[in-house]
Amino acid sequence: MAGKQITLASLPIGKKARVKSLTLDGTIRRRIMDLGLVSDTIVEALQKSPSGDPTAYHIRGAVIALRSEEASKIMVEVN
Repeated sequence: MAGKQITLASLPIGKKARVKSLTLDGTIRRRIMDLGLVSDTIVEALQKSPSGDPTAYHIRGAVIALRSEEASKIMVEVN
């Protein structure tokens, strides 16, 4: 799986990946970038909520919850 690009929503719990691109537009793109999800940022999937959405991610020292709708538009490369 190393070196393969997938969406952040597809990243298995406990795995780390590097952000490669965002396919978001407008204010949501700005919000995601403000959270630290920019190119080459390392992200780790921590856990899913009991209902399965959102998922908690470790990003630059903070834990951020993202809905699968948003995470599916963030391309990452699995480490």
